[in-house]
Amino acid sequence: MKVLIGSPGSASGLTLRITQCAFAASSIALMVSASDFSSYTAFCYLIASMGLQLLWSFGLACLDIYALRRKRDLQNPVLVSLFVVGDWVTAMLSLAAACSSAGVIVLYARDLDFCNPRIPCRQYEISIIFAFITWLLIAMSSHVMFWILASF
Repeated sequence: MKVLIGSPGSASGLTLRITQCAFAASSIALMVSASDFSSYTAFCYLIASMGLQLLWSFGLACLDIYALRRKRDLQNPVLVSLFVVGDWVTAMLSLAAACSSAGVIVLYARDLDFCNPRIPCRQYEISIIFAFITWLLIAMSSHVMFWILASF
C-alpha cells in the first residue's frame, strides 16, 4: 500500500483537515457577520454545509492527532471506506452550496446591480470564495481516500 500525501493518520492528513476546518470556519464567520444573510436560502444552505464540513473535518483532525500521538495506523478497509463516503458526501454538499450561493451573488452583484450598504456583496463573495477553497481541499482529500481504498 502506498503512502500518499493527505493519508489518514499522517502529518499531511492532519494539515489538510485543519486547513479544511479553517476555511470552512472562515466562510461561516464571514457569512454570519454579513447583514441580512438569513433572508437568502442559498446562503443559509452554505452555512449549513460549511458547518457540516467543519464538524467532519474537525472530527477527522482529532482522529489524526490520536493516530499520530499513539502511532496507530488508520489505513484499514473499514475506516478508509467510511472516510471515502464521508468525504464524498461533504464534498458534494459543499460544492452545491458554494455554486448556489455564487449564482445568487452573481445575479445580485453583476446582473441586477443590487448591492448596497444593506446588502454587502463583497463580504458574501469572500465567504463564497472560502467555501470553494474548502471544497477544493475536501475534493483533494476524497481523491486521496479513494486511491487508498483502491489499493486494498
